Amino acid sequence: MPRALLSVSDKSGLVDFARGLTELGFELVSTGGTAKTLRAAGLACLDISDVTNFPEMLDGRVKTLHPAVHGGLLARRDLPEHLAAIAAHGITTIDVVCVNLYPFRETARKPGVKPDDVIEQIDIGGPSMLRSAAKNFAAVTVVVDPADYRRVLESLAPSAAGVADLRRQLAAKVYAHTAAYDAAIASWFAGQAGDQFPERITLAFDRQQALRYGENPEQKAAFYVEDQGAGLAGLVQKGGKELSFNNLLDLEGALLALDAFDGTCACAIVKHTTPCGLATGTDASDAYRKALACDPLSAFGSVIAFSVPVDDVAGALVASLFVECVVAPAFSDSALDTLAAKKNLRVLVGTPGAFAPTDLKRVRGGLLVQQRPSARLDEVGWTVVSKRQPTSAERADLLFAWRAVASVKSNAIVLARDGATIGIGAGQMSRVDASFVAVHKAKSAGHETAGCALGSDAFFPFRDGIDQAAAAGVTAIVQPGGSVRDAEVIAAADEHGMAMVFTGRRTFRH
Repeated sequence: MPRALLSVSDKSGLVDFARGLTELGFELVSTGGTAKTLRAAGLACLDISDVTNFPEMLDGRVKTLHPAVHGGLLARRDLPEHLAAIAAHGITTIDVVCVNLYPFRETARKPGVKPDDVIEQIDIGGPSMLRSAAKNFAAVTVVVDPADYRRVLESLAPSAAGVADLRRQLAAKVYAHTAAYDAAIASWFAGQAGDQFPERITLAFDRQQALRYGENPEQKAAFYVEDQGAGLAGLVQKGGKELSFNNLLDLEGALLALDAFDGTCACAIVKHTTPCGLATGTDASDAYRKALACDPLSAFGSVIAFSVPVDDVAGALVASLFVECVVAPAFSDSALDTLAAKKNLRVLVGTPGAFAPTDLKRVRGGLLVQQRPSARLDEVGWTVVSKRQPTSAERADLLFAWRAVASVKSNAIVLARDGATIGIGAGQMSRVDASFVAVHKAKSAGHETAGCALGSDAFFPFRDGIDQAAAAGVTAIVQPGGSVRDAEVIAAADEHGMAMVFTGRRTFRH
C-alpha cells in the first residue's frame, strides 16, 4: 500500500485531497492538528508517532525529525541496497508528501508581536521533509501548494501519464518555496538587529502574472510581487485590457508623484514614468483640469492617478481623453460606467500603501540597495538665502514645486503656480537645459510664466539656470543648495530681485 504523509498549517482543500488519496489506495500518515482534521472528516490516518515509535516532544518541535520519516522519503527505489537498508530497520517508503509551513511571515507582520512568538513559527520539520521529498522526486510526489492538489490526484491515477515531469516541477516549486521561507526568516533577524544592509540578502518574489511583453514587443516579461495582494498587486482592475509592463511602470510613477501630497486632493498625469502634469485641487475634477492644463499634448496615452475618489464629473473628464490607465481609491458608479465604455482603458481601484524601506536597482553583475527617501517633503530646514523674503503666496507655490519636483526624472525643473505645475523639464543632461524645457513646455501650453515659482531637485551648478528663469519671469526658486558656486547663484537671484530658498536636501530621481 502506498503511503502519503500530510502535515499542513493551511488546511484549505485538505480533506478533499486526503479523501482522493484514500480512494487511490494510499495509507495516510499525519501529525497533530492535521490528523484531527482528517479524523473529524471520517478519514483514517496513522499518527506520526505510530511510524517513528517515538512520541512528539518539546511542544511539537520534534516529531518528524526521525530516520523512519526521512529514510522513507530519501530511499532510492532503483537501488536495491537502499531498499534493503530501510527494510532492515522496518522503514516503509513514503510516496506522497503534502506539507505547508508554519505561518512565519504572517506572524512576524502582526503589530506588537513578541519575538518569542515569531521564533516559534520557524518551521524545522516541515522544510526538512519537503527538501528530502523533493530531492527524491524521481519516486516521491511532494506538494507544498493547495492549488496543486487536483493535478496531483490526476497524476496519481493508474491511467495517468507524465507523472515524472510533474514531480520534477513540484520539486522545483518546493525549493523555491523553502528558499523564500528562509529569506523571510533571515530578513526578520536582520531587522531585529537593525541591520538595513546585512552581509547577504536573499530576495523572494512570487510571479503575479505573465505579461504580454516587456518594454518592447520582442522582450518577454512577467510581474513578480513580494506579497500577494500588496502594492500594485493589491489594486483591483475594474475594466480594460490586461496591464502591460509599461503600464505598471507608469502606474508606479503616478502613485509616486502623489506620495508627497498625502492627505491632499491631488492628481498626477504621468508619461514614461515622469509627470507631465501634477496639481492639487478642491476636488478630483478641479485637480485633474489643473494637471491636464500643464501639458495636454503629452497627456495623450498617459496614466492618471488620483489621491481621492473619482466622482461622476471627474470620470467624464478622464473619459474624454485617450488614457492608458486611471487609478484612484474609489470611483462613483457613474464614473465606472463611463470609464468602462472605453474598452482599452484600464481602471484600477485601491490604495497601494507604503514602500518597502529599501530601494533596489539592478546593475550588471549586482544589485544597488539604498534607503528609500522619505515621502515627507515640508519646510523643515528651509533657509531663505536671498535678500528678498518670499511672499506667503510664493511660499505656498515653492512648497508645491518642491513636492512636485521630487517625482520628476533628473535633471528636473518644475514651474508652479496656485497648486499646479505649469511647466516641467525632466531627464535633461544639464540643469540649464531642464530650465529651458520647463519654460518651453509652459509657453507651448499657453501658460504665463511671469510670477511663477521654480523647484529644482538639485543645486544649480552655475548662474545660467537662474538667469534663464528670470528671463521667463520666475520670481521665487526652491533648491537644495550645496554648490561650490552657491554665492554666485544667490547673487544672480538678488540681481533679479528673486526670492530663493535652500532646503538642504536633494531629491534626485535617476
